[in-house]
Amino acid sequence: MRVMPFTDSLPYALYRADQVRQFDHIAIDEFEIPGETLMERAGIRAFDLLRHKWPEVREILVVCGLGNNGGDGYVLARLALQAGLRVRVLQLGDAEKIKGDALLKAKAWMALGQQLEPFQELPGKPGLIVDAILGTGLERDLSGDWKAAVDQINRHQAPVFALDIPSGLNSDSGRVMGCAVRAAATISFIGLKQGMFTGNGPDCCGEVVFDALEIPAQIYARQLLACRRMDWSKVSGSVGRRERSSHKGSFGHLLLVGGDQGYSGAIRLAAEGGARSGAGLVTLATHPQHAPWSNLGRPELMCRGVDADTDLTPLLQQASAVVLGPGLGRSPWGEQVYHQVTTTELPLLLDADALYWLARQPNQRNNRVLTPHPGEAARLLDWDTQQVQSDRFAACEALQQRYGGVVVLKGAGTLVGGSGSQPVALCSDGNPGMASGGSGDVLSGVIGAFLAQGYALRDAAELGVCLHAAAGDKAAREGEIGMLAGDLIDALRETLNSELVDD
Repeated sequence: MRVMPFTDSLPYALYRADQVRQFDHIAIDEFEIPGETLMERAGIRAFDLLRHKWPEVREILVVCGLGNNGGDGYVLARLALQAGLRVRVLQLGDAEKIKGDALLKAKAWMALGQQLEPFQELPGKPGLIVDAILGTGLERDLSGDWKAAVDQINRHQAPVFALDIPSGLNSDSGRVMGCAVRAAATISFIGLKQGMFTGNGPDCCGEVVFDALEIPAQIYARQLLACRRMDWSKVSGSVGRRERSSHKGSFGHLLLVGGDQGYSGAIRLAAEGGARSGAGLVTLATHPQHAPWSNLGRPELMCRGVDADTDLTPLLQQASAVVLGPGLGRSPWGEQVYHQVTTTELPLLLDADALYWLARQPNQRNNRVLTPHPGEAARLLDWDTQQVQSDRFAACEALQQRYGGVVVLKGAGTLVGGSGSQPVALCSDGNPGMASGGSGDVLSGVIGAFLAQGYALRDAAELGVCLHAAAGDKAAREGEIGMLAGDLIDALRETLNSELVDD
């Protein structure tokens, strides 16, 4: 049996479902690659991966739908049977409706003496379930037998291997369409779908592997990618080693403003994140009650107490970039500080309660980065959080259009969008251990450090998001549960220096 090697690397180009279908049509119509050949390749590569990931499995169950995704499943089932595995195929939907290339593959399965067995319920003991029910064309929520089948699959103890995309997952938005298969691994064909990497996508897809099915590379030039995937290994090349003649003034002065009474931790975390991400100088401007002890344990931070009527001009004049919002609060102190700081023309990042004040008095500004989580994004857009999460790409675009500048929509598959011709960027690193208080404050400081060092807004946002996520993955090696924002700070320095290159 031929088992092809698989790598951990994935393409950085992400596409919408209609674009991937267009690639498929071009391959068939213009490059004269028969659809049956592409389906056969998909089944072969899926079976290769199955044997690679689950070499001990001897009994598999393949659940097939009516379209091409089901056809891929029939190819895999045939190959598995010929390789000596015990294989059972359950057909979901009226088998009389199978047509085209999928029908050819179903007939090839029956030519081995097998039947098209209607789906009723899952047997109890397969070692692996293969999801070949639905592909990328899903446009409405699953219901009836389709929903019941997916629910049964998710309740079963066997791991699930999804072909192309988990059934029920929207390939464009990452939204679960009523219900969706939760796979241990997914093999995606021809083009990676953007919805696999944000929203519910990561939970549904598990490990993602890609195969282009040998279609000609020039086909991809016919479409502009919908989204650009990024990670620290991809973007870190723009951070060079420092010259021996460098001094603290070479790397900017980051000013962080926030920390109303009772909220001193957030601005301290942001400041430490900025310091560990390379800012030459870091000043923390906070409520006078906190200023005397805000740098305890980290004396490198310069602290200034500011009253609501304090003139912040001298601090702003010394700064290269400003982070406003962590722990800012919603009291009169926070409101007055917000209005003072937002008069600056310096590169400005707004986070946390600064976004609350912005939502109350919306305005556009190009020289600014916004870093909302889904709840803050909902407030900024007058949406609800579920609406934001149902299509994070649409929410990111709407935020940028309404407020200008660069938008970082935090969450699983953090998005970075800005004006201009560049597509939205999506960070595929990070983990659930980062879902703890203060993690977003650290991110604002990390991005702020890159702004202070002179990086353009979009570059600073992308570098900051990817460094933060990679540091989170490094910290999670000791376990995701119980991970704290401070653990990210400890991992920033090693992560930042691990991939530095000479200029």
